[in-house]
Amino acid sequence: MIARTKVEQRERRHLRLRQKVRGTSARPRMSVCFTGLHIYVQFVDDVAGKTVAAASTNAGDGKGVKANMDGAKKIGAIAAQVAKAKKITEVVFDRGGFQYHGRVKALADAAREAGLKF
Repeated sequence: MIARTKVEQRERRHLRLRQKVRGTSARPRMSVCFTGLHIYVQFVDDVAGKTVAAASTNAGDGKGVKANMDGAKKIGAIAAQVAKAKKITEVVFDRGGFQYHGRVKALADAAREAGLKF
């Protein structure tokens, strides 16, 4: 058995997830990444291979927001606003290999409340 770090395990889970989740121009993939200090959200069109919109805790309206539960809710709402500005209403949620609870769930719920459809 090969010992793997937590980061390597998460990356392997994310690769498995990416085999099933694909974003299109009509319904982009909402990709989420959490680090110890920041939260990143991208809306990706996998067909064209382009990032359509993005929001994070270190740029734009989210600058200065902490990477905790409250910050996840704020970034979820900000990401939904950014998506609406680009005329994105429906997305495919990509949890990035993270377990769907805590900050990930809070971000997704806040984005849903702000008007995004998953």
